[in-house]
Amino acid sequence: MMQNVHLAPETDEDDLYSGYNDYNPTYDTEELENDTGFQQAVRTSHGRRPPITAKIPSTAVTRPIATGYGSKTSLMSSRGRPVTGAIQDGVTRPMTAVRAAGFTKAALRGSAFDPLGQSRGPAPPLETKNEDSPEEKIRQLEKKVNELVEESCIANSCGDLKLALEKAKDAGRKERVLVRQREQVTTPENINLDLTYSVLFNLASQYSANEMYAEALNTYQVIVKNKLFSNSGRLKVNMGNIYLKQRNYSKAIKFYRMALDQIPSVHKEMRIKIMQNIGVTFIKTGQYSDAINSLEHIMSMAPNLKAGFNLILSYFAIGDREKMKKAFQKLIAVPLEIDDDDKYISPSDDPHTNLVIEAIKNDHLRQMERERKAMAEKYIMTAAKLIAPVIETSFAVGYDWCVEVVKASQYVELANDLEINKAITYLRQKDFNQAVDTLKMFEKKDSRVKSAAATNLSFLYYLENEFAQASSYADLAVNSDRYNPSALTNKGNTIFANGDYEKAAEFYKEALRNDSSCTEALYNIGLTYKKLSRLEEALECFLKLHAILRNSAEVLYQIANVYELMEDPNQAIEWLMQLISVVPTDSKALSKLGELYDSEGDKSQAFQYYYESYRYFPSNIEVIEWLGAYYIDTQFCEKAIQYFERASLIQPTQVKWQLMVASCFRRSGNYQKALDTYKDIHRKFPENVDCLRFLIRLCTDIGLKEVQEYVTKLKRLERMKEIREQRIKSGRDGSGSSRGKREGSAGSDSGQSSSAGSKGERLSARLRALPGTNEPYESSSNREIDASYVDPLGPQIERPRTAARKRTDEDDFADEELGDDLLPE
Repeated sequence: MMQNVHLAPETDEDDLYSGYNDYNPTYDTEELENDTGFQQAVRTSHGRRPPITAKIPSTAVTRPIATGYGSKTSLMSSRGRPVTGAIQDGVTRPMTAVRAAGFTKAALRGSAFDPLGQSRGPAPPLETKNEDSPEEKIRQLEKKVNELVEESCIANSCGDLKLALEKAKDAGRKERVLVRQREQVTTPENINLDLTYSVLFNLASQYSANEMYAEALNTYQVIVKNKLFSNSGRLKVNMGNIYLKQRNYSKAIKFYRMALDQIPSVHKEMRIKIMQNIGVTFIKTGQYSDAINSLEHIMSMAPNLKAGFNLILSYFAIGDREKMKKAFQKLIAVPLEIDDDDKYISPSDDPHTNLVIEAIKNDHLRQMERERKAMAEKYIMTAAKLIAPVIETSFAVGYDWCVEVVKASQYVELANDLEINKAITYLRQKDFNQAVDTLKMFEKKDSRVKSAAATNLSFLYYLENEFAQASSYADLAVNSDRYNPSALTNKGNTIFANGDYEKAAEFYKEALRNDSSCTEALYNIGLTYKKLSRLEEALECFLKLHAILRNSAEVLYQIANVYELMEDPNQAIEWLMQLISVVPTDSKALSKLGELYDSEGDKSQAFQYYYESYRYFPSNIEVIEWLGAYYIDTQFCEKAIQYFERASLIQPTQVKWQLMVASCFRRSGNYQKALDTYKDIHRKFPENVDCLRFLIRLCTDIGLKEVQEYVTKLKRLERMKEIREQRIKSGRDGSGSSRGKREGSAGSDSGQSSSAGSKGERLSARLRALPGTNEPYESSSNREIDASYVDPLGPQIERPRTAARKRTDEDDFADEELGDDLLPE
């Protein structure tokens, strides 16, 4: 067995440095060509023989190593010990300290030294998943349920509530299938309760968002009653919120209290919010004492703005003045917990610091701070305006107390706004002098407050048509704050009132450059362009304004009016239809629609809108005139009578409406009623020539003896008319003045007697006794209805041309309504 083991020659053990210069021929690559063993391994399969089994005692460790000279020697230790792992005297020496280098016991069984495992070849392919296995199906289904829940939440955040609900329902169906499959494969303890909870909670939330409150409550009940879900009792807050939306306040309070009982005291913030909900619900039910108890506890534990404001409302409801003052002081003292504005001002010229400040000046945190501060100011201003009139003997004293409290707090800048609101309160009470005096106190304040006060003063004087004062204060407001869009708008209004439309447009444009959301300036510049006949630009302004104010009746009317001026009646009708969808009871808009349909020849549609306009405003003479003429044209004279009778009530001094009533009786064949009506008209207006002519013709046809009396009266009136005309003509020829010409033309046009007061010295006593032209029997002018009643039995009356008269800017309900700015209260 030891025949292949050769001991190394003995050396001098005392020489520690021996052997360093010895040359090992094993690593001599230059003599490999002379190495017969190496050449034989290269040419044949000698080097690729299979490993020797463990039964053969010789191993790779005991094989002699061929040297560069062809000799074979066995390895021995320097002290003559057998090599580690060698077999000596039938005993195998254990392998020690060689496993880290890749040596294992396999070497004893004839395996080759391969620490990197290169002889094993490539790694076997990964084991493919069996997609048909139940575990894999359950895993995929669970993944799909999670994806549906996420998609539902994303759809809700994007505002697509319907899609969110569909996704939530689909997730619920798939989750139930998942539970059944898990029960078949595994034990019930392995069911994913977290997934079930998330699916049910999301479904209930989507039901609530879609206002399907009954379904949401049922889903919440399923979660709450399941004892496996931990902390599910907190969802009773959501159930209470649903009952609050349904105005079921008693159940809302019940569920809020149940949720409050199940939340531990360590969660103070959650408990405070629930108590705040309870307080708000008590306010809605009118139980102010209970609400005060809840809100007082909140203000003592964790004061906040909403609770403080609701506490003031509760004390205001019960009328406790002193408690209102204390609650207002508590509201003022609520900390905002935001940084000062000085933080965003660079203290040095360090570019790195400046970049950081610029980055945080308008980030999300800064925006949140602004919103919180704006909300606090809104609550304080609203509370002050609410309690100021009631906490003292007069609202002025109450405002003064609120101003003093605010000045002593962190909201010093709100004191000036409260003073301006005090002036606005004077305006509501019609005390304009006090309002003006209060606003004039701000002329010596800082620029922002001075600009706001001057803007309001300009607005007041503009409403009183004192354009000089309005312009003066508008200039003061603009000089105090050139970037105040309200001041620029008021300045443009004063110039607009003076007729300088181009200059007014410049001020409106500057206001828009300073604040693109200033709708008043945009509306006014549209009116200005319309005045300048720049209809395309006016239409563009009003369309932009319509994109901002979707349901503004004034804007819709202006667009329709511009299209009408551009001679596009179809577009005008379309925009008027949108207008009446916003204000369906506007009689002016309905009559305008009727006018446009009438001009297009659609009488039925015109009648429909004229009739609707008459229903909402039965005193519009133009609408009454059109409806009466429409019924006469359609041979329904009996229906026209009621409209002309109403017109005679509205204008009792206009004889034409009563003549129209009599004519309708005559056309309908009721001659006796017509005769009685004509006689009544003659008694009221004895000098009316047309009435006498109708009476003569009607009495002649009926054969009454009164005809001669009426003929005599008619001849006398005609002679008096001739005498009057001659006297007027002679007076005009004698005077030659413009005043005489005006009087003569008026007398000849009207066909009636001239004014007795203006010509009394030149007329005889008989003419002086006649009524003047302003008396009730005055015939209609050329602009009115053409009442040519010549032949009572002849052709029909000519239909009134109501569409010929276009609606002027004075008639329009919004044409000249300039958007004068008053600062918001």
